[in-house]
Amino acid sequence: MAATLPRLFLARHGDTAWTDARKHTGLTDIPLNPNGEKRALKLGARLREFTFTRVFTSPLKRASKSCELAGYGDVAEIDADLVEWDYGRFEGMLTVDILKERPGWELFRDGCPEGESVQNVAARADRFVAKVQPLNGDVLAFSSGHVIRMIAARWLGLAPSVGRVFFCRPASVGVLGYEHESRDEPVLRLWNYITEPRE
Repeated sequence: MAATLPRLFLARHGDTAWTDARKHTGLTDIPLNPNGEKRALKLGARLREFTFTRVFTSPLKRASKSCELAGYGDVAEIDADLVEWDYGRFEGMLTVDILKERPGWELFRDGCPEGESVQNVAARADRFVAKVQPLNGDVLAFSSGHVIRMIAARWLGLAPSVGRVFFCRPASVGVLGYEHESRDEPVLRLWNYITEPRE
């Protein structure tokens, strides 16, 4: 049975060639690799233990395909606010190479040149949170790592920069909710859960 107040299940997409290589993957629309497809299927099997009143997905194919493989493609609503951070000039780069160009750089503090600022991404996260919080029952959203981290920070009423601490692996699930059945008491219920150890 669904909870009265919303619990927000945040599902990160499965593995891609670029996630495996640890490249920053923003708007580049890279497909899941075979392992990513397999893990999205397993994620779906676990998620089917719950009933969701609404399902959302980023339009990027790594998220929307994960949503489809998990069994929610027919009911999911596309939401552009769930698109991954626009990394601008840092798209496709490794953090170690970015730091050579810009020592001390931190995504959740500095944003990306020719891409999105921290404030831009926080505003998108705030819009999505505002859409979900008035709902009754559990909600599922498929998205990408850095946007999920920002949504977690904003759900909890934290500064956008705090998003950096909410690391999440591919094909993992985090659950945000409330304590004491009060919308004034947002909490982190589960984080970075995967159905199996990373292979």
